[in-house]
Amino acid sequence: MIKKLQSLLRWAFLRAEALFNAAFGDKLNPLYQIGATTFFLFWIVTASGLYLYAFFETSVAGAYSSVEALTHGHLGGIVRSLHRYASDAIVLTMGLHMLRHFAFDRLRGFRWFSWLTGVMLIWLVFASGINGYMLPWDKLAQYVIVSSFEWLDWLPLFDGVLIRNFIYQSSVNDRLFSLLSFIHVAVPLCVLLLMWVHVQRVPKASTNPARSLMVSLTVALLALALFKPALSQGGPADFGLVTERFEFDWFYLLPLPLLALWPLGRVWALLAGGTALLSALPWLPPRFRRGGARGFEVMVRPDGRSVHVREAETLLEAGLRAGIALPYECRNGGCGKCKCTVLAGRVDHGAYQFGALSSAEREAGRALMCCAVPLADAEIEYEPASSAPAEVYEGRVARMELLAEDVMHLVVSLPPGERIEFVAGQYINIQLPGGRQRSFSFANRPDGGAEIDLHVRLVPGGYFTPQVFASMRVGDTLRFTGPFGHFTLHSGEKPIILVAGATGFAPVKSIIEDALHKGCRRPMLLYWGARRPRDLYMRQLAEQWAQRHDNFKFVPVLSEPLPEDAWSGRSGFVHAAILEDLHDLTGCEIYVCGSLKMVQTAVPAFLAQGLAEDACFSDAFLPSADPR
Repeated sequence: MIKKLQSLLRWAFLRAEALFNAAFGDKLNPLYQIGATTFFLFWIVTASGLYLYAFFETSVAGAYSSVEALTHGHLGGIVRSLHRYASDAIVLTMGLHMLRHFAFDRLRGFRWFSWLTGVMLIWLVFASGINGYMLPWDKLAQYVIVSSFEWLDWLPLFDGVLIRNFIYQSSVNDRLFSLLSFIHVAVPLCVLLLMWVHVQRVPKASTNPARSLMVSLTVALLALALFKPALSQGGPADFGLVTERFEFDWFYLLPLPLLALWPLGRVWALLAGGTALLSALPWLPPRFRRGGARGFEVMVRPDGRSVHVREAETLLEAGLRAGIALPYECRNGGCGKCKCTVLAGRVDHGAYQFGALSSAEREAGRALMCCAVPLADAEIEYEPASSAPAEVYEGRVARMELLAEDVMHLVVSLPPGERIEFVAGQYINIQLPGGRQRSFSFANRPDGGAEIDLHVRLVPGGYFTPQVFASMRVGDTLRFTGPFGHFTLHSGEKPIILVAGATGFAPVKSIIEDALHKGCRRPMLLYWGARRPRDLYMRQLAEQWAQRHDNFKFVPVLSEPLPEDAWSGRSGFVHAAILEDLHDLTGCEIYVCGSLKMVQTAVPAFLAQGLAEDACFSDAFLPSADPR
């Protein structure tokens, strides 16, 4: 039943949104900005309410007359009407907002919190609105007060005490208006606080609609205020008389007629049952899943970042929550700006306007990030909207360790509280005087980002590396930018072959440690090529990986071993060793990092032996003045 109702409502919303897109364009479609419009209406109600409160007299004798003076004053009458109609509009936009989220099933998983706070907001907004109708102290206020307090008196907590204060006109005193005024200030403050809480789990939540929409809405409300001003009804309140005819506000006072038609307990049961049903909707119908709620890991290109996507979370929401500057606009499947390519894995495309994503694009692997929800671990690629300047960091040398005669292990720590978000396999550019920079790969896994491991190889005659070996000390300051690079592990099930040449081992080490730490069970085969045994500066670590993990194997290869090395292992070029061991590379993924010459030689040879072009990833470097 719920599924059918959601399907019908979704169909209606999509058709209505298509009409608005045709009329106004997706940027000004009000149905894409319902929540933000509610925030804007709240500010109109707040501003107009503060103006009215400044002239309102909180007394039995002065309440009605002060409201009448406001109403028939030129500006006061418009402000009162604006306050009334903007308040009504809030009820309308809140209802549409909840209905749309229900239609598109945007209330499950992590969204239950926002949904429940939305249900609480309904009660607070209605309480504030009904309370507002008590303040003008006209005949409508009299009806609202008597009906409301009789209804509240049904509760055992009050047991008939409240309505006794309204049996006679003389029973009402000025303290009542002080109480009503306090409630009318306190409840909207609670509404504002809860609205802020309501959007906390929505990444990059917009609380302002488009400027032109704000202007149009304000003009429309002002026109309505001038055409049909809000007026007091029936003269001042008089508990000796009963007025039966009013111009009723069906937005806020809808429950009150039921109080005259039904027993009071039945009205309470109706509202309590409706609230309970709304509150339970995120879990209806019940879904039973072994292991509880789960999520998926999605690799986002070109950033090279792995993002955890929560249950029922869209790709866009997960990316924005992770701080990735993904392109988007409408967030409702209407503009197509958040289009991406699904490189691996499966997604549920969700509901969207067909003009935003054609059938041909969908068949080609395209998806809208604002609507697509992953069904498995996946990999996507998007086109950045703009290239933002890289962030500059300043760290200090925390430790230095000589790994070989010409390889220094450099540990750089960031200031307390700072961290750098990177993906295993990426690199940084160290900033040097004169605008020069040098590139070094992360050699540690992204575990906190407060420290960075670098493997610096001495380049004789170089501009930077001789300083590292000769004059750099613990405590020295280093400025760098990053992270950069796409030499990162891709998601999938294929066996992984990692090829490292000399200090090309640094990013490979980062990738391996990160994969093993995350429990990757894909077969991993590391070929590390160097000239002599001493150049395999962390050979013992690689051998430990092979001993501890049954899905990891290590093959060291030396190109120029000398007799005194007593080398009994593989010799020759590292890529040639792979070609000898694996005659068919079809179905494998290869990651190559080393000198430019090594990469240019190895990659074509791998492709000739069956490796798919989209399964070969490389990172070449040159010991020169320019970064890769």
